[in-house]
Amino acid sequence: MTAFVAVDNVGKTFPLGNGSYYVALKGIDLQVQQGEFISLIGHSGCGKSTLLNMVAGLDLPTDGVVMLQEQEILRPGPDRMVVFQNYSLLPWMTVRQNIDLAVKNVLKDLSAEERHQVVEQHIDLVGLRHAADKPPDQLSGGMKQRVAIARALAIRPKVLLLDEPFGALDALTRGNLQEQLMRICEENQVTAIMVTHDVDEALLLSDRVVMLTNGPESKIGQILEVDLPRPRKRMEVVNHPNYYSYRSEIIYFLNQQKRVKQLRARKQGAIARHGLEKVNLELGFVPLTACAPLAIAQEKGFFAHHGLDAVNLVRESSWRGIQDGIAGNYLDAAQMPSGMPVWLTVGGMGNEPLPVVSALTLTRNGNAITLDKRFNQAGVYVLNDLKQFLLETPDKRHTFGVVHPASMHNLLLRYWLAAGGIDPDKETTISTLPPAQMLANLQAGNIDGYCIGEPWNTWAAMEGIGYTIATDLEIWNGHPGKVLGVREDWALAYPNTHVALVKALMEACQYCADEANREEIRAILARPEYLGADPDYIALGDPDSTSCGLQPSPKEYAHHQFFGQGVNRPSRTEHLWLMTQMARWGDIPFPRNWVEVLERVCKVSVFSIAARELGLADMTTYSRGSIHLFDGVTFTADDPIAYLNQLPIKHDIYMAEIPLGAPVARSA
Repeated sequence: MTAFVAVDNVGKTFPLGNGSYYVALKGIDLQVQQGEFISLIGHSGCGKSTLLNMVAGLDLPTDGVVMLQEQEILRPGPDRMVVFQNYSLLPWMTVRQNIDLAVKNVLKDLSAEERHQVVEQHIDLVGLRHAADKPPDQLSGGMKQRVAIARALAIRPKVLLLDEPFGALDALTRGNLQEQLMRICEENQVTAIMVTHDVDEALLLSDRVVMLTNGPESKIGQILEVDLPRPRKRMEVVNHPNYYSYRSEIIYFLNQQKRVKQLRARKQGAIARHGLEKVNLELGFVPLTACAPLAIAQEKGFFAHHGLDAVNLVRESSWRGIQDGIAGNYLDAAQMPSGMPVWLTVGGMGNEPLPVVSALTLTRNGNAITLDKRFNQAGVYVLNDLKQFLLETPDKRHTFGVVHPASMHNLLLRYWLAAGGIDPDKETTISTLPPAQMLANLQAGNIDGYCIGEPWNTWAAMEGIGYTIATDLEIWNGHPGKVLGVREDWALAYPNTHVALVKALMEACQYCADEANREEIRAILARPEYLGADPDYIALGDPDSTSCGLQPSPKEYAHHQFFGQGVNRPSRTEHLWLMTQMARWGDIPFPRNWVEVLERVCKVSVFSIAARELGLADMTTYSRGSIHLFDGVTFTADDPIAYLNQLPIKHDIYMAEIPLGAPVARSA
């Protein structure tokens, strides 16, 4: 389908006074269909208004071309009307006269009577009949903006361009005017492009939200399809099951752009000391109880003890921030969900393989499945009860939260549901949310439950919001929870640093496993720079049994394993199981070269070097062996394809050769 408005490889450069240039936009490609409502969103200075002005013809691109109905836009024209934030009304003219002036100058082929009808129609369209003969100084801000919209629509433009049209209005006026604009656009099939800073406004009005990266050289970072039914009402839209997922996606993007700007500002070259290629590290983590080894390595001096005396812990709000930080080279290393190294390596992020290695398992267990307390009140105590409950409520689509497609939370929840005969994609909705938003969404009723790490299960139980229906000790006791992940090229460029990092974190894991240190660790994790939570919600071992939630409830709690035989050594069999489960649910293709993928991802050799240098040689040879799950299934590495084929509930499984290329060290 030919685009109604086409922005083709557009760039915009502005000359500066010192003879240099500022590149505002670079490589912008966007196609807008007729009748579509598009919002442009991004931080100040990202070029939103510049792009809008080029569609309006008020400015011309330095590179590329902007077209309307396959005709290049070279100048302003009445087929593209702009509504500005400051109204731009002539103060000596009434509402009717302001609209009539535009109609007279553009619709000259109409008779005077026809033009009069157009003016009166648009006065009624925006609900200003009672103010038709008033000048602008007798109108409220919202009424002035309605005049500007009526004037723009009255000349029958092909495209309506809005530059933060509601930014100066109070919340009530803005909301009413948004609904009026939405109704007008839907009834008249108006093609609209709007610049906004308001996330909720963008979601309410738009078919697609175009997110621009920071300048200079801003580009389109992401385009979000807003699949919310029309006609839309503000109070109804916020209750749609996808609304908060969309909202979180935009907010995440904006927050990440801010963080990238900060990381760029402090990024410096590798500082070599103590025989290490790099001692200044940006190390990412997500505020969960499982981040304890990273916090302890920093606070107790384990990083410095092993020569890493310039480590900065970067607190990310979601695993999406971790993956983007590793992919964008803003993070040197990170705490990751156990499936993320494989997921990145086989192309889970944008179908582009990014080899990532893991040489250390930081934690095992520590996850649980929590349901809203109303399920408990309905008699849902075990998996079979949930299956029966879903059968009895076929008209209700239940939504469960997970934190990332590659997280053990997602894979455990799906495995648990499927083992009970519940297809997680056909009979439920699995929604991805940041960990810190899970409890609020459960309390608000936006999700029915979640699978997540601590402290969010304990927190839900202690606040009386939800209860633990299953712990990971029941589903797979000893599963890998969080791992250390680094890019393969980083590991090759800084091998001594990599070993030092593993050693520091292994010592921190050992410290975390000592019960004598438990209260100190809880106090550290409770600090704002880590979890920022009440210490009572932070469980490192088996807490009081009542904190598991409403009864009947699992007797064993999902506590963390930080250190011990078989705890920290990475396992190729476990990485293979993770790979099969992600392929099972369609998140990745199953690699035909899965043996190569495992060898590239699972760096047992680095772990072994670190363990021997710490005097822990006995930990290098221990093997966890096959995997035993709660449904009686035993998984081995013998024939993963046969294993996938025999699964009764699964997505269509695809296979592909993953082009990893030869391992190459990054430039130091």
